[in-house]
Amino acid sequence: MKKGIHPDYHFVEVQLNDGSTYKTRTTHGTAGQKITLDIDPSTHPAWTGGDAKLMDRGGRLTRFNKKFASFVKAP
Repeated sequence: MKKGIHPDYHFVEVQLNDGSTYKTRTTHGTAGQKITLDIDPSTHPAWTGGDAKLMDRGGRLTRFNKKFASFVKAP
């Protein structure tokens, strides 16, 4: 590998919303820095299975459903 062209790869401490921490390696920040996450697996609905609702007020989703309603078989 060429010298001097690669970013610094170092350890940082990541803090989740619940206060737990873990160490990982990254090119972000500086060595020994603590990174606090705004969104993490303990709070994000994608991982927690939270209630996700589609908010569509007559927009694209409604037009799509009307257009392709005949393709969907009733259960």
